[in-house]
Amino acid sequence: MIANQTVFYMAIVQGSKYIGAGLATMGVIGAGIGIGVVFGGLLVAISRNPAKEQQLMQMVLLGFALTEAMGLLAIMMAFLILYS
Repeated sequence: MIANQTVFYMAIVQGSKYIGAGLATMGVIGAGIGIGVVFGGLLVAISRNPAKEQQLMQMVLLGFALTEAMGLLAIMMAFLILYS
């Protein structure tokens, strides 16, 4: 066993990985809020101008995809922290 890899050192490293992964998954909270804002804005926009529903829906799907991608990146970072 290498000198700096004692049981205490390994426990600190493993615990720090868990804390870091937990903090990294907090990005999913922001993605959830962002999705709620996007679809809430869609409801307001359609209620004001129902004739533009098709155009608004295309823009909302793009906004949803980009917001969801940020949440997936946060989860990916958590997995990288845990398993690297």
